[in-house]
Amino acid sequence: MQTIHDLPEHELLREQVARFIAREVEPHGQAWEDRGFVPREVLRRMGAAGMFGLMYESAYGGAEADAMTNLVFAEALSQSTFAGFIITVLVHTDMASPHLHHAGSPAQKRKYLPRVVAGELVTAVGITEPGAGSDVAGIRTSAKRDGDDWVLNGTKMFITNGVHADLYFVAAKTGPGKREVSMFIVEKGTPGFSVGRALKKTGWLSSDTAELVLDDVRVPAANLLGEEGKGFYSVMKNFQTERIALAAMAVGHCQQALKLTLDYVRQRQAFGGPLWDQQVIRQRISMLDAKTRAARQFMYHCAWSVTQGHDIVQEVSMLKALTGELVNEVVQACQQFHGGMGYIRETAIERLWRDARVLAIGGGATEVMLEEVAKRY
Repeated sequence: MQTIHDLPEHELLREQVARFIAREVEPHGQAWEDRGFVPREVLRRMGAAGMFGLMYESAYGGAEADAMTNLVFAEALSQSTFAGFIITVLVHTDMASPHLHHAGSPAQKRKYLPRVVAGELVTAVGITEPGAGSDVAGIRTSAKRDGDDWVLNGTKMFITNGVHADLYFVAAKTGPGKREVSMFIVEKGTPGFSVGRALKKTGWLSSDTAELVLDDVRVPAANLLGEEGKGFYSVMKNFQTERIALAAMAVGHCQQALKLTLDYVRQRQAFGGPLWDQQVIRQRISMLDAKTRAARQFMYHCAWSVTQGHDIVQEVSMLKALTGELVNEVVQACQQFHGGMGYIRETAIERLWRDARVLAIGGGATEVMLEEVAKRY
């Protein structure tokens, strides 16, 4: 029986992404891990192939697709074993540039969006700070109006694409109220705007992550993104898109870890036969696969609910918490079944194990997500 996420156009998109990953990513990903970022020409090729503007208006090069199609792309992308590559793309498509798409003026979209969709401008979003992450109301970066400009001061932390992005969407306090936050467009090279340091991480090694410093950064009033003081609500709205994308990463990691492990335990000889002959291994893999399939169905239900216009903050928070924990359970068990080989650098399962850990932290830690669930009962 055909399901809602098995439409012919979805299958074509999955195949297109799979071919790109097999040709352009997997053979080269280790070199990117060593260099610490994904080459710009790879992102431009993805943009030229129409992968960077699925939900955006055709006037700017987009495909005007729905949230289901966008999820199909994110899940297909997440079949790569290089999560640093995956997050580099998903920050651009699902976490940063949507701020421009949702809140940008026609003039702002004309100026930037075609080049964003083409992969010529790489985007990042500056919300998290040393003392504020999911608690958006706690940010301390400030923006003060000075004539025809805004002057921004503060520090952002853990910013994915932070080193190599061209365009940043930065959250700053513009009033005394706890939620008086506004979003601003800041271009790379603006005086006073700099990368404080590139951050070294446990995983996501082919993703550049940075501390950003804003020291009297002056941007024109036209760079205010959306309404003054309404940025808090824009950020909270986009968290739902971001968290579905991160769930897709988690499910993709589960799928790849299980596939790698099934192949391994059927070949690895121990105790007089393949590891697959051990009942405990067969049953554990079977249960982890069942959990992964169930989480995947819930994920697609959430995306379908978005297309119906439903308020699904509770469901998406459940999804993020569930998949962030599940991916760590699945990948750690799969690594265990690889034995010593699972602890060797540059093996896919070891890389997945390192990369999975952050999915229970970034984009809303499990504990934060469960509180979002609980307060909506």
